[in-house]
Amino acid sequence: MPARSETLEVAGREVAISNPEKVFFPKAGYTKLDLVRYYLAVADGAVRGVDGRPMALKRFVNGAEEAPFFQKRAPRSRPEWIETVTLSFPSGRTADEIVVRDGAQLAWILNLGCIDLNPHPVRADDLDHPDELRVDLDPVPGVPWEHVLEVALTARDALEDFGLTGWPKTSGSRGFHVYARIEPRWTFPEVRRAAVALAREVERRVPDIATSKWWKEERHGVFLDYNQNAKDRTIASAYSVRPTPDARVSTPLEWDEVEGCDPAAFTMVTVPERFAEIGDPWAEMDSTVGSLDALLELSEQHESAGFADAPWPPQYAKQENEPPRVQPSKRRMLGPSDATGLVPAPAPGKRSGPTGRRRTTKPLIEIARAETEEEARQGLERWRERHPEVGPHLEPRDILIDSMRGRSTTWTRIRVNLEHVPEGLRPDQGELEVDYDPWEGLDPRDLER
Repeated sequence: MPARSETLEVAGREVAISNPEKVFFPKAGYTKLDLVRYYLAVADGAVRGVDGRPMALKRFVNGAEEAPFFQKRAPRSRPEWIETVTLSFPSGRTADEIVVRDGAQLAWILNLGCIDLNPHPVRADDLDHPDELRVDLDPVPGVPWEHVLEVALTARDALEDFGLTGWPKTSGSRGFHVYARIEPRWTFPEVRRAAVALAREVERRVPDIATSKWWKEERHGVFLDYNQNAKDRTIASAYSVRPTPDARVSTPLEWDEVEGCDPAAFTMVTVPERFAEIGDPWAEMDSTVGSLDALLELSEQHESAGFADAPWPPQYAKQENEPPRVQPSKRRMLGPSDATGLVPAPAPGKRSGPTGRRRTTKPLIEIARAETEEEARQGLERWRERHPEVGPHLEPRDILIDSMRGRSTTWTRIRVNLEHVPEGLRPDQGELEVDYDPWEGLDPRDLER
């Protein structure tokens, strides 16, 4: 029998939703059609969050508990009313990405299995000049939620002091987002440079709980991820549902709601009612366009004081004035040609260990390679239970949680740095608590389905 579908009338167009009863959130029981109806209930806000922006498709074709794959290129088979624009990437490649401007286009991409929406910070009519500065707050494991909110409020004040208006939203995950609308006249490197200056300024104001340090071994508290402003980086947009068991939503807030807010209160079920009652707190964002001149002047002051550029993500070309792309501990210990340190042993049955082929002076062991962060954290908890003597010696920064991107999927790796654990208590590298192979069963043809 052919798969059941349901046709919806959206924005004057008919949009077919295939397999509408397919369960996308098993623990909550929400279906694919439930997801589509959620987005249509908040369509004014959701479309505003992606309006006119090229979008990478993050497709959860088997629901929120299965690994997604990323699809930059628009499917070849698409209605004529689906808009695309050609983007070029740091690698030199190009792709025609989908641009959403109305509810019908939004519903069409949801039918492809998209749960959250991941637009670029540019509009289709000017792909070289971002029109928003994005402040992504990423807490180190173990950081209290109150500290995340305090850093968000500090970022608001810093933005205001430098002539910009901050707009807050929950991330729907562990962190928090603050956006600022800017004039589209600066390049991606310039916007990122302003973001670095802002991160360093927030760190200066609340040094005990905020950090601008890129390397995880140097971080503490809440990291202000300035590299989310580099070209080809995307963040889940306003009103995006996140692939969490309770279907949390990245929800725009008023600033007087931030202190004491509970991200668990904003879900696919509760947000439509909130939206109907109060509307979109971000509705007036486009009327607060500001300038980066003051932040770029601050960046010049930092450079005059001897600050180098902050590290870029590894897939980007080496930048002028960028420090060496090597962990600080290794850089301090090795020097330019020293080859001290060890390559940590891999877990039994694995071909690579916690650092791949790289040497390190840190006593690292690998705990988990998992399809989802939740599974990886569960593996970490099992490891902690088996080694209770280790836990009291670990600092939050010693737990290294990495989101790894393969060809078309993401997975999570957890490593532990044992440098603060007395040598006699350090466990050896054992079998992984969760052993996931992100390449197993990957069919490249899925990218075009």
